[in-house]
Amino acid sequence: MVRKKFLKPRLCPYSVKFLTYTSKTSRPKVVLLAFNPFVNLQAAQKAAVQAARAAGKLMLANWHAPKRVNSAHAHDIKLELDVRCQKLIERTLRAAFPQISLLGEEGCSGNANSEYRWVVDPIDGTVNYFHGMPHAAVSIALQVRSPKSTVHSQATTPSPILHPLARRSAAKTAPSSHQTILGVIYGPFTDELWTATRGGPTRLNGRVVRVSRCARVEDAVIAMGFSKSKLNLEKSLPHVNRLSRRAMKIRIMGSAALELAYVACGRLDAYVERTINLWDIAAGALLVECAGGEFYTRPAPGGKFRMVADNGQLRRKLQVGSLLK
Repeated sequence: MVRKKFLKPRLCPYSVKFLTYTSKTSRPKVVLLAFNPFVNLQAAQKAAVQAARAAGKLMLANWHAPKRVNSAHAHDIKLELDVRCQKLIERTLRAAFPQISLLGEEGCSGNANSEYRWVVDPIDGTVNYFHGMPHAAVSIALQVRSPKSTVHSQATTPSPILHPLARRSAAKTAPSSHQTILGVIYGPFTDELWTATRGGPTRLNGRVVRVSRCARVEDAVIAMGFSKSKLNLEKSLPHVNRLSRRAMKIRIMGSAALELAYVACGRLDAYVERTINLWDIAAGALLVECAGGEFYTRPAPGGKFRMVADNGQLRRKLQVGSLLK
């Protein structure tokens, strides 16, 4: 028998993880995405963590201060502090990566359809924050344009986090397809930091975390959310009613980023949302997948999404297919 001589793993500093062991005569069995040499993922994560912590510190500094409202709608509110936090995040990220554009809830800088882009929600859970409920977070994702040129919208295909651009208006940008390669979520009120890079594990304050092992809806704690339009309520409330009686508990918590982070570390077993924006889910979706869970999306009108995040064992059992249509 001929024994193959194996080499040490080769490290591509701009890819997600080590390439697999190779022999002198064979190609690597797995070659993960190797990214533009100007984007080092370790440096990008360091910058994203720094930016998230800085914004979280600003949130805490203004926790008991009067809040200036920039705009208020029937079911949402925009604070001057949202804008200030995003500007702080942008300055921090641009200091490290001036060439990367930013798509945020409070506006865009640079070309949002560029090869790389940051996707930022400076305060996810603004209504909670404004009303003195300490359940809000900073969400930062780094995305790269997917090799696939089209956006997949088949309802039967689980999403590999290929997000079409969430647009504020068609005049600003054209549709594109990007993939999240780095996610950071920071909860300043608990000083909890979730991080993940594609191909690696999800970490909470540096410790590897995994999704729950819950396999029965009857044992599950499920977060739900929905916008307040007449159609969304008509679609959502029957499922809330049904799952409230079947699941152990239903929670409506008001921060998509934290709900996804909670699924990733096993505090929640699933999270269902009928209408959600890209910046709410770009980082958290990767956390869920890297923690062993499943993130499933369908496109919704206006560049939004329908989604289910779970531990990989519950989505079909939840029977929420009609909710996602």
